[in-house]
Amino acid sequence: MSKNANKKPVIKRILRYTKSCAVLILPAILSAIISVALSLYTPILVGRGIDYIIGENNVDFGGVKRYVILIAVTVVLSALFSWVMSYCTYKITYRAVSGIRRDLYAKLNRVPLNYIDSTARGDIISRMSVDIETISDGMLQCFSQFLTGIVTIIGTIVFMLNINVKIALVVIFITPLSLFVAAFITKLCHDKFREQSAVRGELSGCIEELVGGQKIVKAFAYEDRAQERFEEINGRLYKCGVLAQFYSALTNPCTRFVNGIVYAATGIFGAISVISGAAGAMSVGQIATFLSYANQYTKPFNEITGVITELQAAFASARRVFAVLDEAEEIPEKEPPAPAAADGTVTIKDVSFSYKPEQKLLEDVDLAVKPGQRVAIVGPTGCGKTTLINLLMRFYDVREGSIEVGGSDIRDMRRSELRALYGMVLQDTWIFTGTIRENIAYGKPDATEEEIIAAAKMCHCHSFIRRLHDGYDTVVSEDGGTLSQGQKQLLCIARIMLTNPPMLILDEATSSIDTRTELKIQSAFAKLMKGKTSFIIAHRLSTIKDADVILVMKDGNIIEQGNHESLLEKGGFYANLYNSQFEQV
Repeated sequence: MSKNANKKPVIKRILRYTKSCAVLILPAILSAIISVALSLYTPILVGRGIDYIIGENNVDFGGVKRYVILIAVTVVLSALFSWVMSYCTYKITYRAVSGIRRDLYAKLNRVPLNYIDSTARGDIISRMSVDIETISDGMLQCFSQFLTGIVTIIGTIVFMLNINVKIALVVIFITPLSLFVAAFITKLCHDKFREQSAVRGELSGCIEELVGGQKIVKAFAYEDRAQERFEEINGRLYKCGVLAQFYSALTNPCTRFVNGIVYAATGIFGAISVISGAAGAMSVGQIATFLSYANQYTKPFNEITGVITELQAAFASARRVFAVLDEAEEIPEKEPPAPAAADGTVTIKDVSFSYKPEQKLLEDVDLAVKPGQRVAIVGPTGCGKTTLINLLMRFYDVREGSIEVGGSDIRDMRRSELRALYGMVLQDTWIFTGTIRENIAYGKPDATEEEIIAAAKMCHCHSFIRRLHDGYDTVVSEDGGTLSQGQKQLLCIARIMLTNPPMLILDEATSSIDTRTELKIQSAFAKLMKGKTSFIIAHRLSTIKDADVILVMKDGNIIEQGNHESLLEKGGFYANLYNSQFEQV
């Protein structure tokens, strides 16, 4: 498919977002027509005013004054309608861009988790902000310049033909040369703008990664290599950016050269017509009017070629945004969905799963969990523990087999209802910018003050919250230094304790907490887990000795299953793993 063919669906998709402001399109067009018509009428008034200046000591000041007033009124009215047109086009543009941004964010909530996991966050942020702003700039240029440009071209042709057909034809036949020049240069810069958008997204991803992990960068003395990596991407962006701007910068000088030829030809032919004195020859005022029209006629061609840079960048950015909008979404919910039962029964039947088809991970996993059981999942790194949790929460769908909760296949349930059955505390904390109260009440926005404080006390974070300057009204963020990593994890635990879900998933939930506090949290978890089905991932095996069932995973398979004592008696993989944590070096 040709590059030009690729532009058509992009343009159509952008214009589709202007439908909500369709009522403003007609006023914008009418305002553009009136504004341009008034601006084109001005040269006629100027020409007529000039014709009242007949010669030395022979000036009709009354006629000149009348036309000066008319010119002033015409200019003011033209400016007023130009403002109305700009207002309409700006509103159309920003409403459309707002719709694109809204759809993009909504799409990110619907794409499978593997897309988010496999795409650099900086690149996604770049598409959400930089690329959409580039589309906005392109739309503004397109609406304002193209709309007035088309009306100006048509209007000047009509006025010039009324004054002098021969000279008008000279202008009309020479001017399109600028379009051929612009079209040729556009082909050169199109690919470079596309490359520039892609590299800009790569650079945003690099910056987000290196700035977000600045402590790790410094801890490993990675500054020089990080600088080299940044310089390499930045160098590529510089090269393609310079070439893109260089090619696009050629258009305006080239078209201005053609337009200069048009203006000169108009002046020469007009002067010959005036000097000839033949019947139907032009007056001095008419040639002044004609020169003004020739200049106005060529101006839209300059403006149209001048916005090629913006349009090329906008098309490239639009493709990046629409590429996300065209991503496959999560498997649709079945209608009507199965009821989300909360009896705590979880059954895993012959489940196989892999993130990539060529790399096997989980194979033929079977498990039957009874209501209220505490299931611990242990094993070496990469054995599939977290993957199993992702499948239970339906962050990913199983490739083979099935997972049932309360006797219903989770693929038949609404994802939101399924996930509401679980309270999940991960090793990685997540705190959003807001007050501590808002962070604790994230899963239960209507929680009372008493409920929030009770949850905080239960997980032993009430004391340090009170010591903060604003207590529960203290504003915190993930990147801020107000809280330690352990305190952030305590807030995440309080968040789950407040919602009090029927089932729990704890993935190294106390990994960032000191030993003394961990014992208290374990006691609080014991109360919270009482009568609830719980899945616990732990590397410190001493913390899961009281689990009802311990699943020992290796290479994507459950190789051992039982309680702590029975597994130790077997003397198998679990026993070796447990004993290795207490060996004396």
